[in-house]
Amino acid sequence: MLEFDSPDFLRLDDLLADEERLSRDAVRDFVSKDFLPLVQEHVRKDGSFPMQLVPRMAELGLFGANLQGYGCAGMNNVAYGLVMQELERGDSGLRSFASVQGGLVMYPIHGYGSQAQKERWLPRLAAGTAIGCFGLTEPDFGSHASGLRTRAEKKGSKWVLNGTKRWITNGSVADVAIVWARAGETLRGFLVERGTRGFEARDIKGKLSLRASVTSELFLSDVEVSEDESLLPGVSGMKGPLSCLTQARYGIAWGALGAAMACYDEALRYAKDRIVQGGPLAGKQIVQQKLVAMLTEITKGQLLALRLGRLKDEGKLHHAMVSMAKMNNVDVALRIAREARDLLGANGIVDDYASMRHMVNLETVRTYEGTHDIHTLILGEHITGMRAL
Repeated sequence: MLEFDSPDFLRLDDLLADEERLSRDAVRDFVSKDFLPLVQEHVRKDGSFPMQLVPRMAELGLFGANLQGYGCAGMNNVAYGLVMQELERGDSGLRSFASVQGGLVMYPIHGYGSQAQKERWLPRLAAGTAIGCFGLTEPDFGSHASGLRTRAEKKGSKWVLNGTKRWITNGSVADVAIVWARAGETLRGFLVERGTRGFEARDIKGKLSLRASVTSELFLSDVEVSEDESLLPGVSGMKGPLSCLTQARYGIAWGALGAAMACYDEALRYAKDRIVQGGPLAGKQIVQQKLVAMLTEITKGQLLALRLGRLKDEGKLHHAMVSMAKMNNVDVALRIAREARDLLGANGIVDDYASMRHMVNLETVRTYEGTHDIHTLILGEHITGMRAL
């Protein structure tokens, strides 16, 4: 009988370069030894992230891991995806922390910032001595981001920002926010520093999901910023935020598989150990059917993510491909988490086990960075050439 330390039924490890495996294994070790012993405490606190781990995350190169220069690790995109997978094996909040820092904050500065902005912020963000957040979503505008109401008005060499952002990961712990605002007929991105007059972040409490993550609202009331220091000069329009979201969605496509793997591993171990009617739960037909379905869907998701990563490294990636992977892999992971929780029986509802924590986290992951239905419509438009009404 074949034994697997991790769900890799088709031996995909054989397709990975040594550097890719080493990056993954280092993060897997960090998550097991440093993060998992802390997660229960932070989940119980609601909106608490273990900030003491940030220096170690930076040391591992987890912030802006697939960016070049400025202290970034410069991983290829497959290694980056594997890193996101391992972080989310720990918790969606852990992967979100790194994903926001790298994909939604460092990426736009790296791609669209001035040289002075890059030199000021990227080394600090890579080192974890500065934390960033991404302000796009608003109370009334999530998927329909082009309708956002936050305004930027030019006044001489200054810009004045007014508006509210909601569901902002890391908002209250961030040293800098990337704020997207309507400037006349287009959208522009601005770097807004903590402590800027008129800028405030307040945490959202009472979450039933992503509890080991800081989630905030940002309030901007006549926030005055300098054009040279604040405005991202290299992009305007929806291209800016959407390109950032593509980076984040790519990481999610891998990360969701990590959550699915954690749930499968837990369910398999439990089923082997749990004695029911004179024998292990794993020896029951319906339980084996469920475990086989979990492993099969994980394997299919791994193939999709790996191909996506290779295309990204070759410069052949289209954003609709990322939509397919985000849509599929999150959906699969959520179904696996639900099945794993079911297999755990009553034990599945207590936080000594991870499956229900992953399950409720994935409800958020299914929603953010484009809902399941939005990605369905992105794919539908791409394959038909028609925007659905």
